[in-house]
Amino acid sequence: MADLSAFSVTRQFPPQHPDRLQLYSLATPNGVKVSILLEELSLPYEAHLVDILNNETWTPEFLSLNPNGKIPAIIDADGPGGKPLALFESGAILVYLAEKAGRFLPTDPAARYETLQWVFFQMAAIGPMFGQVGFFHKYAGREFEDKRPRDRYVAESRRLLGVLEGRLEGRQWIMGEDYTIADIAILGWVRNLVEHYGAGELVGYADFPRVAAWLGRGLARPAVQRGLNVPAQP
Repeated sequence: MADLSAFSVTRQFPPQHPDRLQLYSLATPNGVKVSILLEELSLPYEAHLVDILNNETWTPEFLSLNPNGKIPAIIDADGPGGKPLALFESGAILVYLAEKAGRFLPTDPAARYETLQWVFFQMAAIGPMFGQVGFFHKYAGREFEDKRPRDRYVAESRRLLGVLEGRLEGRQWIMGEDYTIADIAILGWVRNLVEHYGAGELVGYADFPRVAAWLGRGLARPAVQRGLNVPAQP
């Protein structure tokens, strides 16, 4: 049985199955990237719900795992060389798990880097911009009388949807016929924008039929549906 006692986060979230990959997460657009990929890969894992509203990411134990105080994070008992590996940042975790399993990331060098550029596109652009739309449209920012900040992020989010729309012309998935971690990274954010944030009309989502069709294909995957609900909430 794996010994994870060197990781102090296990005192906050005791593992029941230490031999499995430990996932520390919440069903947010960033969190579900990892749970969806784990479900797609059928890797055994144990999910720990991290309550960000109760500041569970700011404890000394969690910060020892991710000093940035964010979900998701993992501990893989069977890391490189058979040694446990702790990892944070969803994009890094996606790459690690895809390479570990040999799936959803092309092995051809050119296709691999092309896939990674779309993963980084999500990390650098889609996530931050869509998240700001959520803040200014659904959460506290909606009370601000000055709508210029909201409109700035709406315009940029609409532009990014246009980038996706162009990429998906003649393609089933972002990389063509192959579903990859680029799709996994982005689909939860697009879903969140139009469903949870309720910003579809605001950003003119109807103007992007290829994006909508792509999202529908992604959401039709059973592993995606399972991953969207991990960790299970009380």
